Amino acid sequence: MADEQHPVIWLRPEQSPVGRRAERSRAEITAAAIEIADREGLDAVSMRRVAADLGTGAASLYRYVATRDELLDLMVDSTGGEYRLAAPRGDWPSDLLDVARQAREIMRRHPWLPALVVTRPVLGPRGADVLEHVLDVLSDHPATPARKLEAFALLSGLPALFVQHERAEADAGAARQAVYLQHVAAGGDHPNVAALLASTPAGDDSRELFDVVVANALAGVLS
Repeated sequence: MADEQHPVIWLRPEQSPVGRRAERSRAEITAAAIEIADREGLDAVSMRRVAADLGTGAASLYRYVATRDELLDLMVDSTGGEYRLAAPRGDWPSDLLDVARQAREIMRRHPWLPALVVTRPVLGPRGADVLEHVLDVLSDHPATPARKLEAFALLSGLPALFVQHERAEADAGAARQAVYLQHVAAGGDHPNVAALLASTPAGDDSRELFDVVVANALAGVLS
């Protein structure tokens, strides 16, 4: 199959060797799409809308990106460039927890990102950089390559679930659920629910909980 027709966008050249000189780059198109998604949500992202924000016609974008799905892949991978991947310190739990914390903050900055991470995981150039870092951190760990890949998946999957949960808690629906759970606990028929609510302090530190969950999950996978 010719490079121009390759199904993986990163294995196709940005510009055909023939034809007009490129007016845009994939990076520009991706950045415009991310700005739209950050402001208005993922549903607002379309080839036509991105083209309008760039001051060009939608048809011209197809010279660089074949489909909206490819654009979404480019957006997800682009956020991988926001990691700050320091040299491993020789303490793999701390090094990997740092990656997970960064993932959580990146997903908070891009509210559309967690759903894509969960439903359509993608690995492009930026993601490969993160994978390389994780494997470097685990280079001396005795876990099998498959287990190391599972740990890598956890470092994005768990932050995505946490951020989605945080957003749900901010919705009115979460408040209604809390009211109902208090009602259930007071009824006396659900003592375990009552004990759980009584033992959960107000303003519980979500970062501490996040760290514990990630650390336990990684320990389980890499044991």
